[in-house]
Amino acid sequence: MGFSRLFRSRWAALFWSAGILWTAYDVAGDAPEPQPKTMPDRTAAQPTDATGATFDPRDLAVLANAGE
Repeated sequence: MGFSRLFRSRWAALFWSAGILWTAYDVAGDAPEPQPKTMPDRTAAQPTDATGATFDPRDLAVLANAGE
């Protein structure tokens, strides 16, 4: 059904627009809900390397300056 033929009838246009609105409502209804913000922990987790050992950010600075 072409658009020129669709809008000749008010009822056809009404059903067509209802289908568009229904589709928009259905798509928007599937949007993920925002996650509640959690309180930050008082203790920060220590960063670990690939082996699971903790390291100090100063170690990274030493490695960054070692190549110069």
